[in-house]
Amino acid sequence: MTRILLVRHAENNYTKTGKLAGWIKGVHLNKVGRLQATTLADNLATYPIKYVYSSPLVRALETARPIASAKDLNVLKCTQIGEVRYGQWQGKSLRVLRQRKLWNQIQNVPSLTSFPDGESIRHAQSRAVGAVETIVIRHPKSCVALVSHSDVIKMILAHYMGLALDLYQRIVIDTASISELYIAHDVVKVIRMNQTTEAFVK
Repeated sequence: MTRILLVRHAENNYTKTGKLAGWIKGVHLNKVGRLQATTLADNLATYPIKYVYSSPLVRALETARPIASAKDLNVLKCTQIGEVRYGQWQGKSLRVLRQRKLWNQIQNVPSLTSFPDGESIRHAQSRAVGAVETIVIRHPKSCVALVSHSDVIKMILAHYMGLALDLYQRIVIDTASISELYIAHDVVKVIRMNQTTEAFVK
């Protein structure tokens, strides 16, 4: 059975101000985020992590590196667990986006939704789950950390919980949180979701 730790990247100025960073380059962790990343690594130090995979985006890599360093591991970049391709919505404020007609569709029937000039939510889930399946096959009986993004982690969790994609928005994934899965060829267990610690509280 493979133990999968789904870690959301720590805080940056986009998450703090409620904007969709998407694939914008150079979105680094802020001061709080750097502290969260260090605390995450400390909290995961006792786990038998053998591999650390990360979205290629810098905010994820900056979260993954302390986790990997504590285990003397290299961070393995994985584009499949990268952020959703938000297209024209990238960089925009959620407050503004909530006024768009497409917002309600994204919230209520995301399985039918694509972002303007971006990808469909169904495709994003498919690629992310595909990455998890590949990692489980590649690393049986190992503990693996995957550092990714809120929507992507929610989609992965929805899949393994047997939830319809249209319900994935009901899941909450905070910055620097840990969710955990046990996966084997004949069983899936969701151990925890969105676990943070008091050390993360600002």
